[in-house]
Amino acid sequence: MQDLTLLLDDRGFAYGDGLFETVLVRDGRALLWEAHLARLAEGCARLGLPAPPRDRLDPLPAACAPGLQVLKLVVTRGSGGRGYRPPAEPTPRWGWSAAAFSPTPQRWFAGVEVRLCALRLGRQPRLAGLKHLARLENVLARQEWDDDIIAEGLMCDSEGYLVEATAMNLVWLHAGRLETPLLDQAGVAGTLLAALDAETPLQRVRVEPQRLQQAEAAWVCNSVQGVWPIRVLRDAEGAVLRRWDVASDDPLRGLAHPLLGYPVGPDA
Repeated sequence: MQDLTLLLDDRGFAYGDGLFETVLVRDGRALLWEAHLARLAEGCARLGLPAPPRDRLDPLPAACAPGLQVLKLVVTRGSGGRGYRPPAEPTPRWGWSAAAFSPTPQRWFAGVEVRLCALRLGRQPRLAGLKHLARLENVLARQEWDDDIIAEGLMCDSEGYLVEATAMNLVWLHAGRLETPLLDQAGVAGTLLAALDAETPLQRVRVEPQRLQQAEAAWVCNSVQGVWPIRVLRDAEGAVLRRWDVASDDPLRGLAHPLLGYPVGPDA
């Protein structure tokens, strides 16, 4: 049997008491690096953890192998305390890993099918927006389907309002304006979403899934995969709720992909 003593002793492993970032790295250069570190610093402040020092973090992208890599950075409260009571002066642990990554261009240009999830996200403003380690809700939501045709599942909160996809943010075009769910009660404030908001204003709204069905176009996106236009929206039982045509000159992809070094069009 493998010795798990160190893992069991760590509060991140035992309670999800920590944070993580997944960063796209291209030939040693991290994309949206400042946004990732800003979210990590905010998360540490909200959880009451000392943030890892910048002089230790900044060299990490250059240590990744050439090509396209995903750098995963994990910070936990470390060990100590008793039960749920954390140590008064935590000694955080942090570490990183990198793995080669290949995106799926077909999803950029042909679009994807998504479905609504039955699982509802609990509301907790103290954690809303953070990329914390306690992601069991997302795991259970992703467990709802195993059909590879479905690329993502869309999740609502306990009150029935749209929040996000299981691993991506959600954006749609309604009445000529770009909208995205409010993330003040649940969900992850994505770094690509923030970058898009800096390029063109996104209206934060608290709406039910019916609003999405009324949209002229819709997308899921994150800082690793890029932008996937939604082609088909299904309910939790698989029935089609809405279909969209996917534009070859997709406006959201045109804004997002240059930030990630991904092509804007299929012939690029």
